[in-house]
Formats: sequence, C-alpha cells, structure tokens
Amino acid sequence: MVDPVSLPVKRVSAARILVSSGLGLLFDAFDVGILSYVLVVLAKQWHLTHTVTGLVGSVSSLGMAVGSALAGLCADRFGRRSLFLVTILIYSLATGLSAFAAGIGIFFVLRFFVGLGLGGELPVATTYVLESSPDEVRARRVVFLESFWAVGSLAAALVSYFVIPSSGWRVVFLIGAIPALYTLVLRFALPEAERYARLKRRSTFGESVRNIWSRKLGRRSLVASVVWFVMNYSYYGMFLWLPSVLYDKGYSLVHSLGYSLIMTLAQIPGYMTAAWLVERWGRKRTLVAAMILTALSALAFGFAWNTASLIVFGLLLSFFMLAAFAGTYAFTVEQFPTMFRATGMGWAAGFGRFGSAIAPFATGWLLGAHLGYEWVFGVFFAVLFVGFVIVTALGKETKGAALD
Repeated sequence: MVDPVSLPVKRVSAARILVSSGLGLLFDAFDVGILSYVLVVLAKQWHLTHTVTGLVGSVSSLGMAVGSALAGLCADRFGRRSLFLVTILIYSLATGLSAFAAGIGIFFVLRFFVGLGLGGELPVATTYVLESSPDEVRARRVVFLESFWAVGSLAAALVSYFVIPSSGWRVVFLIGAIPALYTLVLRFALPEAERYARLKRRSTFGESVRNIWSRKLGRRSLVASVVWFVMNYSYYGMFLWLPSVLYDKGYSLVHSLGYSLIMTLAQIPGYMTAAWLVERWGRKRTLVAAMILTALSALAFGFAWNTASLIVFGLLLSFFMLAAFAGTYAFTVEQFPTMFRATGMGWAAGFGRFGSAIAPFATGWLLGAHLGYEWVFGVFFAVLFVGFVIVTALGKETKGAALD
C-alpha cells in the first residue's frame, strides 16, 4: 500500500483536508463543552466549592498551554499531518478515561492530558489548513475550520442536555473518546500541507524559537500572544461558568442547560459572518470590531435583569465572541513565515492558555466572594477592551499579502 504522505498533494482536495481537520476541532469543542456541563453535576456530587471547580478548568488549560507550545515546535520539525494525528489520539484517550475517574484527584490528572492533546491540535490544524489553501480564500478557510468548533459546542450542549439528566456524566466522556477511532481513518486519508512540503529544509527547535522572537517577528509574536491571552481568558472564564451562573441565578439544572444550548446556537452565524468579513474587510478589522462588541455584550450580560435579557445578551455574547475567536485564528496564523508558522501559532496559543487557566479560577473566586455578576462580567469587559486597544495600535493587517 502506498503511504498517503508520498502522494502528490494536488490529488487530495483542500476540501478533504478542511473537513478532516474540522472534525478534529469539532471533537475538541465537544470535550471543552461537555466539561462545563459536567462540572455543574460534579460540584453537587463531589461537594466541590467554586474555587475547586474553577481549578478543574485551570488544570486543563495548563495542559493546553504545554501542548500548544510543544506541538507547534514539533509540527515545524516533523510535519503538520503527523502532529495532528498524535494530538487527536492523546486527548480522545484521556477523555475516555475521565469517565472512570473516582475522585477529583485523578480527574485533575486526566484533564491535564486532555488539555495537552487538545491544546496541541488547535494550532497545528489551523496551520495545516492555511498551508493547504489557495491564497485568495486562505483566511476564509481558516475561519470555516474554526466554525467546526461551534458545531462541536452545539453537539456538547445537545448531548449534555439529553444524556446527563438521564444517564449521568460518565457516559458523555465515553462518547468523547470516539476520536481515537477517527485517527485510524485519517492515517490513510491525508497528505502533508502543500506549503510545508515545498520547504527545502526544516527548522530546528532552537531556530524556530529564536526566529519568532527576533527583531523582525518579535512584535508580531507579542501582539499575537496578548490576543490569545485576552480571548482565552474571556471565553473560558465566561462559557465554562455559564451553566453554573444560570444555575446560581435560580434556574434548575435542566433549564440552565437549555438556556446555554440556546445561547450556543448563536456561535455558528458568528463564525459565518467572520468568514465573510476576513476576506472582504480584513483580518485585523474583523478581529478588533468583534472584540469591542464582545466586550459590550459581556457588560450587558452582567447587568441582565430577567430571563429574556439573559438570553438576548447571551446570544449576542456568543455571536461576537466566536466571531472574535475566528478573527484571532485568521489574524495569528498569517503573522509568521511557513518555516516557523506552527511554532509562532503554537507559542501564541500556548501563552493564551494561561489566560484560560487563570480565568476559571478567578471567576470562581469572584463568584465565591459574592461580588455580583456586574463585577464579574465587568472584568471581562476590561480585559477585552485592553486587547482591542493593543491590536488596534500594534497589529499588522495581512489581507492581500503574500505568505512567506
């Protein structure tokens, strides 16, 4: 049998690479999504405080930080395709094993390994799709790739809504182990990225790190790292806690999951809007516009006064947040040349994971201190506004520019 890596890239459609990589992100989002719903149940079953519950999300994010940085380096050295398969396998097996956790200690360990694989897969898949796409639609295809995240989040909400109340939280983790089988299919379906395959030589680990922080690329790396920190802090701080926030406001578990499901529906049109704007309007403009609108939506959500306002502002928050995240991927992945692209993307995303590690814990602490949701979401507004200012002032637009 001929190894698919040796097949000419032109014989494998870019659509297959996009869909295959997108399904990997769908499973990623499913795992992140089910955790937010499972935590509502575990907090009651294992008698967890807000602080401990927040630490579960923080441990996952620490694993993602390590995974992003390491996978980016390895993808520049050994190839995008190989690392894509390895990272999917790691997080899917760890997710399946989470179903058998008997206590919070082993659950912490398994969530770190889930994060390790998940964090590595995201930047590698994004780099893989960009380097396999024609220039005129490369950013749009990156956003289409990230739109699979919204589908995965929706799947997590649906499965959690119907499965957790009837069958328990362990079953949803078993469902999350399905991607382990998916890697067997991908092994015989995907080639290496076209741009990467054309490189005359591959960078060493040290060379990759030195170059992304060189005088030429250092400012781009800094801006990208700040963007990823802001976006991860905001997304994981808000959406990991969303079912719990609704539950704390007096809604039942079933109603909390149902309202969260409704809000999740707005993510898909958010992605589709960003996919149109990044090619027509630009990567930077799309990102900064979505960031400031997300900040305003977060502030409004914190001041919501009844069920209708919660749903309306929650829908706006989901729409703009996911549009901003789509812009983050399209903006970041084009900041670096092909030889160091996965490293630049991975290290920026890895630094951003510290934001997702801090946010669940910080949000849990604020909720535990009874400061009020106005203060909690006011913090998210402030963080997003700082990111908006930095990208507006220092970010580089890459629309229409040729990739190195």
